[in-house]
Amino acid sequence: MVGLDTVVFALAAIGLNVHFGYTGLLNFGQSAFLAVAGYGLAITVATFGLPTLAGVAVGLLGVVLLAVLLGAPTLRLRADYLAIVTIAAAEIVRLLFRSVSLSEYTGGSDGLGRFAEGFYSINPYGEGRYGIGRVAFNERVTWALTVGWTLVLLSCVLVFLLMRSPWGRVLKAIREDEDAVRSLGKNVYSYKLQSLVLGGVLGCLAGFVTAWGNAVVQPDFFGTETTFFAYTIVILGGAARVLGPVIGAMIFWTLLSLTDNVLTQAKSAGYISDTVLTTSEIGQVRFMLVGLGLMLLMIFRPQGLFGD
Repeated sequence: MVGLDTVVFALAAIGLNVHFGYTGLLNFGQSAFLAVAGYGLAITVATFGLPTLAGVAVGLLGVVLLAVLLGAPTLRLRADYLAIVTIAAAEIVRLLFRSVSLSEYTGGSDGLGRFAEGFYSINPYGEGRYGIGRVAFNERVTWALTVGWTLVLLSCVLVFLLMRSPWGRVLKAIREDEDAVRSLGKNVYSYKLQSLVLGGVLGCLAGFVTAWGNAVVQPDFFGTETTFFAYTIVILGGAARVLGPVIGAMIFWTLLSLTDNVLTQAKSAGYISDTVLTTSEIGQVRFMLVGLGLMLLMIFRPQGLFGD
């Protein structure tokens, strides 16, 4: 519930919530922002030997440029054009980092490591385990979680303040009826582009956290399923809710872990035979069960647990 996966997907969903929940933008390429941030950090530090802060700056700059490149030609058109462009761009970015021709810089399909030592060199936690009871982590994971949850808190505060400002109210008006907003003299295109950039920057923080937490970046983590997990989390917690992505991420990963443990123990105890379910199929079945739960949620509670 408080682990690294929860932090990463909470941050990704917070950015997506700005796009989809508050502005109504169909961004199916959130994973591309995570990948650009993570690889921007890793390549800058591991390949070119620059400090960690320089890697963070390169990652953020890359995300802003990507958002502008994706949004500039599409945001004047219908919403489905942005969806088509972003899902294609996410696959292009993933395959680019995976390509053999760039493996000298990106590590290819094996990913890239040797860049997290600068981050852990400022770790204030001494060697040992930190937590309560069975929920305890070593000093490296504790430091990554501390930074991650701090970023989640700051992101939620920023979204809370922005969405209650005049700028945020314009975004919510665009979600409801952009023609009405345009008739009032507002530059809808500019506001959409600003929202795309902001959500991309907030979401890309997940790329930094997963890079530091795992001490490696690997292209297949940034597949389209990452974006769809983030959408599931936003819908689960309730779109356009400040804490919706955070609570949604906690519930989502708790359900995944719970179903995995229940199925594994039932299999070990002999309650489930090999003819019904093999051990190698447990991972796929747990996603099927969570998907079924999401379908039921959309039927009986489409506004999410905390409303829309």
